[in-house]
Amino acid sequence: MKKLFLPLALFGLSLTLQAQEYEFQTIKDLDTTPVVSQGKTGTCWSFSTSSFLESEIIRNTGQFIDLSEMYNVRQVYPLKIDNYITRNGKTQFGQGGLAHDVINSIRHNGIVPIEVFSGKLGKEEYNHTELFKVLKSVLDAYTSSPTISANWKPITENILDTYIGKPITEFTYEGKKYTPLSFMKKVGINPDDYITITSFKNQYPYKPFILNIPDNFSNGSLYNLPLEEYIANIDYALDQGYTLSLDCDVSEVTFSAKHGVAFIAENSEDNNKGLTQIISEKQITEQLRLEEFYNYNTQDDHLMHITGKVKDQKGNVYYKVKNSWGNNSERIGNDGYIYMSVAYMKLKSISVLLNKKGLQPNTAKKLAIQ
Repeated sequence: MKKLFLPLALFGLSLTLQAQEYEFQTIKDLDTTPVVSQGKTGTCWSFSTSSFLESEIIRNTGQFIDLSEMYNVRQVYPLKIDNYITRNGKTQFGQGGLAHDVINSIRHNGIVPIEVFSGKLGKEEYNHTELFKVLKSVLDAYTSSPTISANWKPITENILDTYIGKPITEFTYEGKKYTPLSFMKKVGINPDDYITITSFKNQYPYKPFILNIPDNFSNGSLYNLPLEEYIANIDYALDQGYTLSLDCDVSEVTFSAKHGVAFIAENSEDNNKGLTQIISEKQITEQLRLEEFYNYNTQDDHLMHITGKVKDQKGNVYYKVKNSWGNNSERIGNDGYIYMSVAYMKLKSISVLLNKKGLQPNTAKKLAIQ
């Protein structure tokens, strides 16, 4: 028995050394506004991209301005309604959208601070459950008729006014009058500065294409890059001081808002362990990424905001990703942020929207972007 004691003790010590709880250290932390909650809505696309624009304003002007997410939502809903009506209900109608929907909206409608358009209409939290049910039932009633009444537009506008608010055309901010477009110019936002990049092996490299996913109702284009170059451009943008709006899959058991981490375990047996401890991760290839997309294991579930990087005590790098599910410490880890591993970003991200100045120069040249 004595002969076995030392080897067993060494084995136990080895296990203890291998099982290391996360200790994160900041690598890059770019300025952004506080974490907020999208409430009971499917409008993460506006929350993530509005947060992204807030960081752009900080970078441009040094001002921390809380933008109205619901102003964007209010402007985009009529476009989604028009798309559903003109396609006679033969397409998806949902609360979701993509980052480029916000960029397309602000090009025509500008941006406003949340003080002048909250979209809550006296409510404590955002809740679009009833709004969506009412809209969907009205639209389905119209599209199921042999002919569509011309009343669909004023009626749906009235519904949006009731649940979100009437769009504003002028407001006062810090003692000065603005239109949403003049305010956007004042804070240095130019919609033409932003593009979306992605990586899909089955598409032509360095060319734009329309990704056929349900929430891409506006048929926005994404620039395609090889996977390693896609990741390299995310890293380069952060290094140059540019944040990014992220579209990704969050349905994995290894994406945990409670623990504030996201990873891809090399062995599924480590899925639970990896929530609190460093584990070995899977090597992600372009082929695996494509297969996961086509077997529906990777879908565009959620949009968030990449604002920096951290590393664990073994030197593994994670992206610091700002979520929009609040920061209740009892159920949300890392103060409302997700520390997302490189493997998770490679496999489960759909795309990122960024300032084109944040592209690697060689990539920008290949994409013919100036």
